[in-house]
Amino acid sequence: VQLQASGGGLVQAGGSLSLSCAASGRIFSSHGMGWFRQAPGKAREFVAAIRWSNGRPYYADSVKGRFTISRDSAKFTVILQMNSLEPEDTAVYYCANGEWSQLYYDGRPRNWGQGTQVTVSS
Repeated sequence: VQLQASGGGLVQAGGSLSLSCAASGRIFSSHGMGWFRQAPGKAREFVAAIRWSNGRPYYADSVKGRFTISRDSAKFTVILQMNSLEPEDTAVYYCANGEWSQLYYDGRPRNWGQGTQVTVSS
């Protein structure tokens, strides 16, 4: 499965951006799909993901209430709507997909998309 991410860009603090990620193939029910991010000088971290079997979203504490992840099951696509953005959200965002346990519990999803830059100015 190849992942094609789009969206991102530059926005002022308090603004909104949307990221989209489309998978080239089927997403299995045992899989999840979501987003990680990596800020300069920091480790890559989990942001949000959807468990494909039931569509339940999961979020990092740092983005709860501000970010919303959704999916289009028919198109094997996930969308991350980011509101109330903060300078601390500045990072390269990576779409990812794979077995749910590896993605969510291990932080080691099988498939990665190309990164997309999100920059939030203060």
